[in-house]
Amino acid sequence: MDLLSLAAGAVIDARTLAPDRQVTFERLDGGEGEVVVLGDEGRLTQVVGNLVGNALRHTPEGTPFSVGVGLSGGQAVVQVADQGPGLPPGAAERVFERFYRADPARGADSGGTGLGLSIAAALVEAHGGTISAASPPGRGAVFLVRLPAYSRSSSSAPSGR
Repeated sequence: MDLLSLAAGAVIDARTLAPDRQVTFERLDGGEGEVVVLGDEGRLTQVVGNLVGNALRHTPEGTPFSVGVGLSGGQAVVQVADQGPGLPPGAAERVFERFYRADPARGADSGGTGLGLSIAAALVEAHGGTISAASPPGRGAVFLVRLPAYSRSSSSAPSGR
């Protein structure tokens, strides 16, 4: 499946849900063509959807964010980066834990159950990849998914699959 198409669909969905938000889409590596991985399209759509949904939910209105896709070192990369307030200190290491919420004041009725990112992490790991979060002080948050890239010219599956 092509991650470029999948991520572009998530951006279109975000723009439809929040037409007043500036959501950009970019090719991270400056390349052309598809960014192909072997995987379950529905589950990977869920991963990217969770990341984009979190950017919509946890950044103030008017705060832009971007979704990027590319290839790096034999891996397919999906990045969701915002310019919001970022994560509290220490939260980047914990956001993938089940039921963890960076803002404990947010309940299930106002901010989710704390399961979305842990589910995303489990799905990414099941596809042989990794997911991480970073939040430089005062510079927003960046979520990065790395998956084994697949070359259509290759007859074998990527390592770890």
